Amino acid sequence: MSQPVIICVDDQKSILDCLQVELIEALGDEYIIETADSGEYALALFQELINENYDIPLIISDCMMPNMSGDELLMQIHNISPETFKILLTAGTSRADVVVNALNHANLYRYMLKPWDKGDLALTVYEAVKSYFKNQLLEEQNDALKDMNTQLQERTLTLSQTIQDLKDTQQELIHSEKMATLGQVMAGVAHEINTPLGAIRSSVENIATFLNQNLEELPTFFRLLSEESQQYFFALLKKSSRHKTILSSKEKRQYRRALIPQLNEQDISNATTIADTLVEMGIYEDIEAFLPLLKTPKSQEILNTAYQLSSLNQSTQNIITASKNAAKVVSALKNFVHYDQTGKKIEADIIKGIETVLTLYQNQFKYGVKVIKNYADFPPIWCYPGELNQVWTNLVQNALQAMNYKGTLKIDVSIQYNHAIVSITDSGMGIPDDLKLTIFDAFFTTKPAGEGSGLGLDIVKKIIDKHDGKVTVSSIVGETTFTVSIPNYEK
Repeated sequence: MSQPVIICVDDQKSILDCLQVELIEALGDEYIIETADSGEYALALFQELINENYDIPLIISDCMMPNMSGDELLMQIHNISPETFKILLTAGTSRADVVVNALNHANLYRYMLKPWDKGDLALTVYEAVKSYFKNQLLEEQNDALKDMNTQLQERTLTLSQTIQDLKDTQQELIHSEKMATLGQVMAGVAHEINTPLGAIRSSVENIATFLNQNLEELPTFFRLLSEESQQYFFALLKKSSRHKTILSSKEKRQYRRALIPQLNEQDISNATTIADTLVEMGIYEDIEAFLPLLKTPKSQEILNTAYQLSSLNQSTQNIITASKNAAKVVSALKNFVHYDQTGKKIEADIIKGIETVLTLYQNQFKYGVKVIKNYADFPPIWCYPGELNQVWTNLVQNALQAMNYKGTLKIDVSIQYNHAIVSITDSGMGIPDDLKLTIFDAFFTTKPAGEGSGLGLDIVKKIIDKHDGKVTVSSIVGETTFTVSIPNYEK
């Protein structure tokens, strides 16, 4: 990236030379100081630099100059680059209306009387360029947040459209059991969507807080680091970025207790604080390479800055992961509500349908249900995929309730004699033999009053009958299996 440029304009060479020398003394070699002896030349120079994509944070111009006065120059500069800061130098004999004109129409930052105080000039210029880059940074942050907000809005619109599609299909659900199942699915979806959105919001806030509080200090921090310290600093970041394991609180305590004696043996001050920071960064093994750094007077400052940047990187990874999780749930929901308006069989991947249902029920699995999948490879089959999704939903929901949401759920998918075979097995209490012949009857239920309509398995049987298939059940204590057989033909 090119160095930023400050332009000084005056028709007297001695003043330009003085300005150039004082600005170099005040700002060092971080900025290019350009000079122009007329308004016309300054305007041409400014346009040329803008075309070459230079940052021009500040222009300092004399008030009274031949042909083009200072206020005229600054107004034209303002039309080209409103964000550039402008300082007007005025003599005691300068016209007040020129200064007022610059204030009103050129967004003048400040005017200074000639001869100026050297310290006042240095402070004014420093504050101007600092404000310029702060404004630029805020604009970049706002643009980034706007882009992120746009993406979130697009995903929200997608989810809203998907939910609307789901509402439209409700008119097709003629049984109350379908509506009950729909409510259960949506409750899980709401949680699965809110969780990644909350993670994204928290990570964005962490990034914004870090940028607002620390970004201005980073250049100074790096300039003050020796070459050796910089190497240690980036080695810390690299080692932290490679750490992917999420530690429990107990594990963190164990690693801290192990680190503290190592640090004390090396006479490293603040051993407890340093051990805490290292563990939070995921650095708790093979720390010997960092011991020279930890013994330096600025070790705490270097370590804290490395930890902050490591946390910044972790926040970006959290956003990526959360976005993928939200997209996965939205995709599953779209597949779930898809409805074939033709009423005809289509070729579809039934494993994809099963996975869709499992994704929507993920929230109910994570606290005590182990899912085992045994899927055979086979091509899409002719079916009514939207209605089969209702079958998998009812069978999975029944299995979860039979296990009281704790146990093992096993799903086997295979193909036998041109039939797709799907078995869903739970580790619940089982079904008594005298009830096995009636569980598929309409309105039959073993659930307490108000907890089930008895239509779930009746709907499953009707949908499988529509496919010219079969659904059977086998059950003993601790293992109940519903098996669905679907023939693969178009008619």
